[in-house]
Amino acid sequence: MNRMKKLVIGILAHVDAGKTTLSESMLYLSGKIRSLGRVDNRNAFLDTHELEKLRKITIFSKQAIFEFADAQITLLDTPGHVDFAAEMERTLNVLDYAILVISGADGVQGHSKTLWRLLERYCIPTYIFINKMDQDGTDRQKLLAQLKKEFDEGCVAFDEGLSQHFDEQLAMGDESLLEIYLDTGQIGLDHIRQAIKARKVFPCYFGSALKLQGVEEFLEGLAIYTVQPGYPIEFGARVFKISRDDQGNRLTHLKLTGGSLKVKDLLTNGEWEEKVNQIRIYSGEKYELVGEAEAGSVCAVTGLTQTRPGEGLGMEKGVRKPILEPVLSYQIRLPEGYDVRQFLPKLRLLEDEVPELNIVWDEQLQEIQARIMGDVQVEIIQSLIQKSFGVDVQFDTGKILYKETIANAVEGVGHFEPLGHYAEVHLLLEPGERGSGLEFAVICPEELLAKNWQRLVLTHLAEKTHIGVLTGSPITDLKITLVSGRAHLNHTQGGDFREATYRAVRQGLKEAESVLLEPYYSFQLEVPEQMVGRAMTDISNMHGSCTIAESHGGMTTLVGSAPVVTMRNYHREVAAYTRGQGSLFCFVAGYRPCHNAEAVIASIGYNSERDVDNPTGSIFCSQGAGFSVSWDKVKEYMHLESYLQARSAPGQDEPDQARSPERTPGRSTADFDAWDADFEHDYFEQAVFANKGKRNSWNRRKLDTQNEIAAKRRPAELKNSRQGEPKEMYLLVDGYNIIHAWPELQKLAEGNLDTARTKLLDRLCSYQAMKKCLVMVVFDAYQVPGHQESVSDYHNIKVVFTKEAQTADQFIERFANEHQEKYRITVATSDSLEQLITLGAGSVLLSAEDLFKELEHVKQQAAEANNEAPKRSFLGDSVDSETRAQIESLRDEG
Repeated sequence: MNRMKKLVIGILAHVDAGKTTLSESMLYLSGKIRSLGRVDNRNAFLDTHELEKLRKITIFSKQAIFEFADAQITLLDTPGHVDFAAEMERTLNVLDYAILVISGADGVQGHSKTLWRLLERYCIPTYIFINKMDQDGTDRQKLLAQLKKEFDEGCVAFDEGLSQHFDEQLAMGDESLLEIYLDTGQIGLDHIRQAIKARKVFPCYFGSALKLQGVEEFLEGLAIYTVQPGYPIEFGARVFKISRDDQGNRLTHLKLTGGSLKVKDLLTNGEWEEKVNQIRIYSGEKYELVGEAEAGSVCAVTGLTQTRPGEGLGMEKGVRKPILEPVLSYQIRLPEGYDVRQFLPKLRLLEDEVPELNIVWDEQLQEIQARIMGDVQVEIIQSLIQKSFGVDVQFDTGKILYKETIANAVEGVGHFEPLGHYAEVHLLLEPGERGSGLEFAVICPEELLAKNWQRLVLTHLAEKTHIGVLTGSPITDLKITLVSGRAHLNHTQGGDFREATYRAVRQGLKEAESVLLEPYYSFQLEVPEQMVGRAMTDISNMHGSCTIAESHGGMTTLVGSAPVVTMRNYHREVAAYTRGQGSLFCFVAGYRPCHNAEAVIASIGYNSERDVDNPTGSIFCSQGAGFSVSWDKVKEYMHLESYLQARSAPGQDEPDQARSPERTPGRSTADFDAWDADFEHDYFEQAVFANKGKRNSWNRRKLDTQNEIAAKRRPAELKNSRQGEPKEMYLLVDGYNIIHAWPELQKLAEGNLDTARTKLLDRLCSYQAMKKCLVMVVFDAYQVPGHQESVSDYHNIKVVFTKEAQTADQFIERFANEHQEKYRITVATSDSLEQLITLGAGSVLLSAEDLFKELEHVKQQAAEANNEAPKRSFLGDSVDSETRAQIESLRDEG
């Protein structure tokens, strides 16, 4: 007995093309359901959610399993509305084949083209069902010609039966099939299957799903011409969706791409490991619990808390990022009296299911923001929040999400060299094709930078959303190539290349000619013929462009593109001036240069050089002290030859990448070995003479001296910025670092952390009272979900608790950078990297031990001052005995 082939097939369509009706017909003819459901009747097998029944549209992707002939098919139904395109795209990661439904009455519509491009991008073999052919005015040949024109010449009608004409149509779509046809006079079944699998042929079927016309022939075609994929023995799975059942259990929906999965198996993505509690096979609303699922199965598992859509498990590596993404950002407004910090974690639960929301707390604006595809999705999200949490939230009108790119090739240089650390990275930034996103490459010779460091640089490039320098928007359409770099044998650590890589990107963007991009809509506008002039004028005023696609039955169809910001609400105007006769369909067509860039840049007001989280400059080191160099001076200090300059030098084919570091101001060594010795000397000198014995005040003088030496080695403007009137001292204390570095406080913290905190704060209050300096203690709330940055007074000192995902050293670094011109800042910490960054920023450093001794020294001074204070004197102590007797007699008489 032949085993049934197992297929995962997704069904996609432009909204109202009849996708759900076709799904119902397929399930009915296969015997899966006994009666046909209807969207209008709210009884469709797959549209089970209350919101779907209310809206009469598909909102969430769901699955049904049915058998036909020798095939077991898992059908994944996806949303057709453009606002839920991201939900649809997530299912593409797990499909073996796809069904694209086209309305025979409307032909190829705007969103259908987007779906086709996605299927092409994901390399998914595709069947096409042309629906609603029972309606008047549909033309089979005209539609087939349109499919060939808009999609591919390989679109071939498969419902006409096998014939010579059929073979000829197949042969015209692919050269290899043409050769077979010319050699043999026919094309065999296996060749047809392989051509479909390779996306060279696209079977087309015509019919009416509502009347069950052509659906059975379509099912037979799926059974005959599909091929089951081969799966490896090793376990692998790809996650495509996260949801929750009625009891609130988190469900991870995935497809097994290899091996098998059993209950209680441990799953991992390489970073976490969790156990599977249940395996559910869903079909509509119902599911079956199984003990094991094999490769090719689509299932939902419980027990996993850290999975994300697009993520690979087992042999499947990485996270596949979606192509479609929201272009609008909305503020979520809570009812009066609700605590944002408490509600934010609840919204993050919703983000699990709708990851493109990208829920964020904007500290500067003090608001919750979410990314949303459109107005319909706004209403759905509001309903989901109300149902899940019982809160009626409101959304503002939304704002555009901009992006940035560059117009010319530049070389970005990043250098990170606080004392004891070293990394230099050179990146070639080149403009990419529109819509290409970010591409990373390496052409750096391994004799310059070892392979492991090169891989680390690529990791750091890919791990972060890099932002531009015009508005702080994400960058895109760039090719970033690692062309040169250098590590130090003894002093380079992994974090050094992260810093150098980030700074190289930013330095390159500052040098480049940046371009602001805005999202554009492609649109299809249908209006009465007499209103074409009004429509074209409107589009021109919206900085868009259009052409007349066709005129028929008194209606004219315009197609074109326009900025999202100008067209996003135009559908309301269309409905008004056409009195409901017109229709507008828009879908996001990518990003293009902004039509009013100067105005947008001015309104956003972003200053790249004051963004301390994304520095544009670099840190260099000289004689044991790190110092900052602004982006426009970095190339005067860099240690490696410029890749672009060397490549353009006359008579030099390949650049001599390794250059002498002697161009760095203050360095006189002629080669890297000599520089290395100089580096070792600086490092050894600091290690030997700093932080030794009874030397708190001396230590500060030493550090000041080193900072002055470093300043002399900087350009004049950097040095002069340090000169001026004496500044007030500001002591910044990394609270938890000090607590865990002092044995006394560490022991207290083991029993009660609050007690240890209070003890430290009390001691610092006493210190401030004696020294009369400003004191701020920073505590880390990095892992506290939803925590917002707070600053409060504790007697005479300031206490800070950082926001979620911000460490104390990040806060201290930012504060020191922002206030170094106003205060003489001293940082107390024993965090080695924080110490190095502190020195590099020009602040004075105190280790935990130094701070303890400083506080003890001040405490001792206070005690000595108290002991030496004059005792209280009394008048009786200064008179003789005779006078004292007279005074006593007077008192007795009184």
